[in-house]
Amino acid sequence: MDSESLRIFRSVASELSITHAAARLGRAASNVTTRIQQLEAELGCQLFVRTGKRMALSTAGERFLDYAARLLALEDEARHVVSGGRQGGALRIGSMESTAASRLPALLTTYHARHPSTRLELATGPSRPLIEQVRTGRLDCAFVALPPSFQDASVLADMGLASVRAWREDLKLLLPASQAGVRRAADLRTRALAAFPQGCSYRSIAEDLLGVAGSTEWTVLEMASYHAMIACVAAGACVALLPASVLRMNDVPAAMKTLPVGSVDTLLVWRQGYDVPAFRNLIEALGGNGK
Repeated sequence: MDSESLRIFRSVASELSITHAAARLGRAASNVTTRIQQLEAELGCQLFVRTGKRMALSTAGERFLDYAARLLALEDEARHVVSGGRQGGALRIGSMESTAASRLPALLTTYHARHPSTRLELATGPSRPLIEQVRTGRLDCAFVALPPSFQDASVLADMGLASVRAWREDLKLLLPASQAGVRRAADLRTRALAAFPQGCSYRSIAEDLLGVAGSTEWTVLEMASYHAMIACVAAGACVALLPASVLRMNDVPAAMKTLPVGSVDTLLVWRQGYDVPAFRNLIEALGGNGK
């Protein structure tokens, strides 16, 4: 098993097509097929399920994909460290959707201008899965908000993670125009909350605030974007909890009011002991952009 075989496997797993993967890699399709067959023989299992011209990852392939990504990242990290950062390396960053939209453009622009040879990879998702992906090594670091159940950052230390505050976000409960006069969450007539799927810290905060857990009156409308949440609130169907930084980026009608519901820190988390030049450079850039 060598790194080139792992790269070929990762490409085929991404494309789910030998032909497309070969084109992406600049190789002959027959060569890609042979390398996959050799890897399967070495591992003693099928990595793909083939049905006619279609292919999908097998159960073993899905498990191996995670290890392949981590092995390739470790190789890249080793080259980066031993070269003292002269080789740009890669940095796999996770982020909440809100942070990616409102905070990261300025930070990553600064980073890229200073370190153009470092390859930045960004993945977005809810805080809980991002924290787990950092813990298991699938991500190098992530921008997250702690869910209420974590209480404080000491829970991260128990998981082998370190953290630093990146930004403080003011949270707002966005109301439909029909309830613009409401001054307390307890006075809301709406009994629907628009939110991201489970694992989102802002959703957990909103559910605690509104008493959603255990209630037979409240409904949670799961959505994939803040744009969809704002549109749903505008239609009068629900309320939504959003960072003020996200609201400032969107053209929210003046008739839609908000209730301030406190603030929460966005943390940058990473594995304890993770210390490579590309990551140190991110911390340095964050020092000039974080608030």
